[in-house]
Amino acid sequence: MKKHMLMFALAFAATTQAAVPQPVKAVAQPAKAGATPLKPVATQTQAAVWAATVFGRHHYKVTPLDDAMSEKIFDRYLKSLDSDRLHFLQSDIDAFDPIRTRLDDAIKAENLATPFTMYSLYQQRFNERFAYSRELLKGKFDFTADETFQIDREKAAWPKNIDEARDLWRKRVKNDWLRLKLAGKDDKSIRETLDKRYENYVGRMGKVDSEDVFMTFMNAYATSIEPHTNYLGPRSADNFAIAMRLSLDGIGAVLQQREDYTVIREIVVGSPAGMSGKLKVGDRIVGVAQADSPGFTDVLGWRIDDVVQLIRGPKESVVRLNVLPVDAGTDGKTVTVALVRKKINMEEQAAKKTIIEVKDGGVKRRVGVISLPTFYLDFEARRRGDKDYKSATRDVARILGELKKEKVDNVLIDLRNNGGGALGEAVELTGLFIDKGPVVMQRGADGGVAVESDTQAGLAWDGPMGVLINRGSASASEIFAAAIQDYGRGLVLGEPSFGKGTVQTLVNLDRGNPGEKARYGELKMTIAQFFRINGGTTQLRGVTPDIKMPVTSDPEGFGESSYDNALPWVAIKPVAYTPSGNLKQLITPLQKRHETRIAKDKDFQYLQEDMAELRKLRKDNVISLNEAVRRKERDALEAKAKQREARQVALRAAVTDEPADVTDAKDARSKLAPPPKTAKAATSKPNRQDDGLQADERNLASELAAEKAAKDAKDVMLQEAAHILSDEIEMLKGDTRMAARLMPYLPAVKAGN
Repeated sequence: MKKHMLMFALAFAATTQAAVPQPVKAVAQPAKAGATPLKPVATQTQAAVWAATVFGRHHYKVTPLDDAMSEKIFDRYLKSLDSDRLHFLQSDIDAFDPIRTRLDDAIKAENLATPFTMYSLYQQRFNERFAYSRELLKGKFDFTADETFQIDREKAAWPKNIDEARDLWRKRVKNDWLRLKLAGKDDKSIRETLDKRYENYVGRMGKVDSEDVFMTFMNAYATSIEPHTNYLGPRSADNFAIAMRLSLDGIGAVLQQREDYTVIREIVVGSPAGMSGKLKVGDRIVGVAQADSPGFTDVLGWRIDDVVQLIRGPKESVVRLNVLPVDAGTDGKTVTVALVRKKINMEEQAAKKTIIEVKDGGVKRRVGVISLPTFYLDFEARRRGDKDYKSATRDVARILGELKKEKVDNVLIDLRNNGGGALGEAVELTGLFIDKGPVVMQRGADGGVAVESDTQAGLAWDGPMGVLINRGSASASEIFAAAIQDYGRGLVLGEPSFGKGTVQTLVNLDRGNPGEKARYGELKMTIAQFFRINGGTTQLRGVTPDIKMPVTSDPEGFGESSYDNALPWVAIKPVAYTPSGNLKQLITPLQKRHETRIAKDKDFQYLQEDMAELRKLRKDNVISLNEAVRRKERDALEAKAKQREARQVALRAAVTDEPADVTDAKDARSKLAPPPKTAKAATSKPNRQDDGLQADERNLASELAAEKAAKDAKDVMLQEAAHILSDEIEMLKGDTRMAARLMPYLPAVKAGN
């Protein structure tokens, strides 16, 4: 296949932006709860057959679609529907048992009634459980009883009967109530909040369509073959393409669903929405019309991707919005806003720079940080020959030029939580830091090995550099970090990476029927495994950093090794290459300096305390439903938070000469990042100030302020990485002979400048 078609799996979350729209499909009023059961359509059954054919012939790990595969699909599909085993009963699972080995036959026969029937029963059980939950709100709970609530039920048994299921849900509702009670809410307010919350859950369930169900089932099939193989329905395929090119045609408004309203959450500066001056954060879109449409389509109660679809359209075309202003009541007067769609660049996902100044003794050093969220590339624009096509490498090269002018001493590429992207970008980005040479090897299903190399002589940055990774750094991030490490070009800092060593390509199923208006979706399919130039692979083991920093993730629950069907670690013959340098002599002294420094750093102590609490909570897997016990736990966390915040206030005062007002800490605490949305997530990590609410239940302005406070919070890992790179410069400049031996490509350091 062509090089530019190869890409690595990138876990793009479904977006809720008007600027990041969903696919074109027939616009219809979304289904309501209790509507006619969903059924597969002809394009879906055909897509399933084509997918099975492609998987069976061209996948890196060819797996027959037989009874054994059917059982795997069955188990994964059940897990996708009811991962915490709260909705189905054991009797439901027993009734499904004859289906277990027949899903392969259902796909081949183009008859997907069975998985849709399974979904219909899940939907029924879902509605029953929340109807029962709302009934529970009419009564009272005994918070003096010594009861516990199980946080994670993924490995628990299915409820044996309806009584056991109801007891589980009673405890879940009791926990929701207790969280609000501990946050100071009265019974009336708690009852209203939870009743509305559970009603919204059911409402959202009623908006699920057949594409959602089909994609869930097909991904149960795809991931049963291998973890990074997926089916992308039409709307997901569109989102993937948009995320890769970081641009789209739209109005530049980020949308959010709040109850039945589509609310403007953010307005992109310089976009049609921003330039109009007629839209504000918090405005509610209640109707959408195209330029040639005589009237508005009422979108109240619609799922957000359907609303986004209407707002989306060709560049330079007009869309009209019927808007209920943020300061108007629900019966207030609406206004009409007409906007001309333009190209919107998603700058939040593009490469960005910051400069961190590090002071060691009387010396100040400047570290240029380039944060790269994804390895993006606008494939279509490059194919068309557009000279200004968007790519990660081009953006990083531009930023490196700027950092040179700003005379930074060292450069750090921050790849934390970068899930990957385009293969070519990983290779070309490496080429900015090495003269030329091999970067990565690929082995296909036939055993043939291909070498991807940087063929462009010269470096965009010839100074010292480092790479910061964590458990969320995967795929293309691992290729880049591994190449920099193998060449001895820079230091890799952080924690072990994800461990994804496989290559995916996109297969467009629409090409099977050219000219048809129907859309069949795409397959993101594993076709090869990649290897470091030293012959090893990052598969399972990931990249081990040179300088190890505190681990902040759960390696058992996150990463390639957490998958039960991940490909094994293997090695092949290394490719010939010439290292740029050899930094091994620096690693031990730098590691010791790092450990000595963080042992005295309160922020790192706090971080490790929090991680220890998180690990304990995961191990215990239960929380108390006794009010006195929970209050004691909350008070302990609150006292710890006050102590930490008082220290921060004192530090700010020392820097700014402002008085350390303790009330500042309280105000800052109220603006911290909000607690997670679900009952499970709400107890997944220590929470300083849990208000018991979900994101869409809070005031939008305070929610955005909390997010900004979280973004602005001190990044202790990044600061420490800058200190490590500063130490490196100090050591090299202190011994120019060592610098010349270890890093011969760095004339500035070698000369001691």
